[in-house]
Amino acid sequence: MKPILATMVYCIKDGDVLLMLRNKEPNLGLWVGPGGKLEPGESPYDCAKRELYEETGLEVNDLYFRGLITEISPRPDWQWLMFLYVATEFSGTIVEDKREGRLSWCSLSEVMQLPIPEADSVFFEKVTNINMPFYQAKFVYDSELNLVNVVEQ
Repeated sequence: MKPILATMVYCIKDGDVLLMLRNKEPNLGLWVGPGGKLEPGESPYDCAKRELYEETGLEVNDLYFRGLITEISPRPDWQWLMFLYVATEFSGTIVEDKREGRLSWCSLSEVMQLPIPEADSVFFEKVTNINMPFYQAKFVYDSELNLVNVVEQ
């Protein structure tokens, strides 16, 4: 099966990051960055900008490509290629898309104590620190979607 192509954007301002508490799968009940699946013919960069605007109302003035995550499992519906971005300059007024979840500015220093996806707990600090090198890894799950291995590349 071909992987699902998706993006996630971490908007960072004054030591806080904009996260969404998901109200549906995947990641129901967990805090994640805004993002979503690529549409046909769309680049990851354009998808990140579009999804951020659709889910938050924010327009990006800068977008840094910070990571590439591959997620695999024996399940045919869980093959993902995720493009991770950081934005530090954006404009607009936050307008929540309640279909996806609730938005909140969270302290960067407290994110690791929030309920976040297990994979995100591995890469979050590496991706959001723009002084760190580009992050790339493969996350391997079992058929119950339990994380069993991480291969950093």
